[in-house]
Amino acid sequence: MAAFAGQAVAADLVGVPTADYCRVAGTSNLALNENVGELRTEVVRLMDEAVDAANSSQWIDSKRPVFLWASEAKVACGKAYGYLKNNYRDEDYLNKCECFHSRMVEYMH
Repeated sequence: MAAFAGQAVAADLVGVPTADYCRVAGTSNLALNENVGELRTEVVRLMDEAVDAANSSQWIDSKRPVFLWASEAKVACGKAYGYLKNNYRDEDYLNKCECFHSRMVEYMH
């Protein structure tokens, strides 16, 4: 049974792009910002935009993957913001926040 499960997973990976989801090369602009106040403001802005898109019937009912990326962005930005409230800069979540938000915006247009 385990061998079958491994084959199913491998089959699911066929055709999956090998490139990163984001066009961001390396570290995101958010992660490069050393000013925690500015960083909090920008993360909250991205999170609010993602929450608005995830709650919008325009995107929930759309065939475009805006809702998916909005949902991912609101979680990643929310986690990044939670860390920032404690003055900790989690670069992984900052990168994901910017990445997923940019993907959301890309599919809106």
